[in-house]
Amino acid sequence: MTTTSRLFARCAALLIAVAGAAAAAPSAPLPGDSLYQTALALQDQQGRRFDFAALRGRPLLVSVFYASCHSACPLTIATVERVRRAVGAGAPGVLMVSFDPGHDDVAALAEMARMHRVDPAHWRLARPESGDVEALAATLGVAYRRRADGEFSHNVVIALLDADGRVVARSAQLGDPEPAFVAAVRRLSIAP
Repeated sequence: MTTTSRLFARCAALLIAVAGAAAAAPSAPLPGDSLYQTALALQDQQGRRFDFAALRGRPLLVSVFYASCHSACPLTIATVERVRRAVGAGAPGVLMVSFDPGHDDVAALAEMARMHRVDPAHWRLARPESGDVEALAATLGVAYRRRADGEFSHNVVIALLDADGRVVARSAQLGDPEPAFVAAVRRLSIAP
C-alpha cells in the first residue's frame, strides 16, 4: 500500500469515526463533519496541555507545520497573520499543529513563536501528544512525507473552522491572502 493510499485510508477511517462519535455524543452533539471529533491531545508553545475539542465555540484558523521548516511553514505563519490583520478586531485565533512531534518539543515551538513574534493570546503552535495528526492533516487537505535528509515535503492549506469545527473555507495561497478566504474569515469573526 502506498503512502498516499494509507493516508486516504486513515482519512476515511477518521470520517467514519467522526460520524459514529457524533451519533454517540451525549448533549449538544457536534456535527458529523466536525474536526473537533478528531482525538488529539496537544501541548502548545507555553507547555499548556489541551484537547483539540476544547477549542470548540469560536471560529479558528488551522494548519499543520513543522518547526525546523525554512520555507513554506514560515510563509504560512506570515500569511495567517496577514489574514488576521486584514480581518481586524475579532479575528479568529490560530492553531498550528506540528506533524513532527519527535523534534518539535515545547522549546522548539516556543522558539518558533518568538522568531515569528506570534501573540500567544491568539496563536497556539502545538505538538500532538497522542492522536492521529496524519488524519487531521489529510482531512485538512495537507499531504506530507519525510525526505531522506530528515526534512519534509508538504503542501500548505490554511483552513477556517466554524465554532463547531467544520471546515468552511480553505486557502493554499501563501503571501498575499486570497480575498475570498479573507471574506470568509471576516464573516465568521467574532465582534469585539
